Amino acid sequence: MMHLTFRQLQIFDAVARHLSYSRAADELHLTQPAVSMQMRELEDNVGLAMLEQIGKKNFLTHAGEELQRRSRDILVRLAETRAALETMKGVDYGRLNIAVVSTAKYFAPKLLALFCQRFKNVKLNLTVSNREEVLHRLTENQTDLAIMGQPPEGLDAEKEAFAYHPLGIIAPPDHPLAKAKQIPLHVLMKENFLIREPGSGTRNVFERLLTTHRLQAEDTLQMDSNETIKQAVMAGMGIALLSLHTIGFELEAKRLIVLDVESLPVMRRWYIAHRAGKRLSPAAVAFRQFLMEEGALLLGQGGDATKEAPRQKAGGKRLPGKVARKGKLGAARGNS
Repeated sequence: MMHLTFRQLQIFDAVARHLSYSRAADELHLTQPAVSMQMRELEDNVGLAMLEQIGKKNFLTHAGEELQRRSRDILVRLAETRAALETMKGVDYGRLNIAVVSTAKYFAPKLLALFCQRFKNVKLNLTVSNREEVLHRLTENQTDLAIMGQPPEGLDAEKEAFAYHPLGIIAPPDHPLAKAKQIPLHVLMKENFLIREPGSGTRNVFERLLTTHRLQAEDTLQMDSNETIKQAVMAGMGIALLSLHTIGFELEAKRLIVLDVESLPVMRRWYIAHRAGKRLSPAAVAFRQFLMEEGALLLGQGGDATKEAPRQKAGGKRLPGKVARKGKLGAARGNS
């Protein structure tokens, strides 16, 4: 046990959370063989197996469950110690761990790049995941700050809105309603809607929209990423409610359009969040302030995102996996 390394604990922690060597490797930016080798060395040092495979699934052994609890405590304490020491260096140094939901990956790198140009000695770690994984990282204190479109519920967290987040219904340019104005939402219910997986912020907005208008989509097709949905819409497989921040290039290339629908776009907000009571490093404080002061402007927006969102016509100036079986989705299954 005395020969366990900090890196081995980091790798074990990722494997234990994902119960997958490949997903742990993706998170840590390592190869799967490298993760497997470190896990074998850890198990040799401990003298016990950490995982067992039953069928096609991995499970933690009793020893694995015990080490996961204790390694999490060790990693959190080391992170707090590192943050406390880096605080003494000031904002120009230190590490900044940012987790963003997948929809935010279309603009977050730009914001982070501008921030890093000002603070060149800050070491950045960016994680892009679905909403559930980002919430998990917040809960387990694995990230300093998180960018998400729907603030965490049931979690003791502090969150601030820094920009507007419009969502509209996208379609291929040759859609029969491409040139129609103020389309009643109920008219679209016979369309095939391409939707994200349960738990995603975009899926939640879609379900709440239908619930609010007491509507039900007749056909839905579930996909696990915005990119897959965009490609499917361009291929004529259906239409989708999607963040308008995700389709800037497709709009410019005239491969997608935003339908002019009554009551749309849905105007949500982008939030920056962190665990309540967490001691933020100077770098994290500076990045939060950077978003609050300049985030909206850098996203081409004006106004105060903490106030009521402005109404915007979808027909005006536009803002910039796996497939599940079809089924019905609507007010009866609303996730509000």
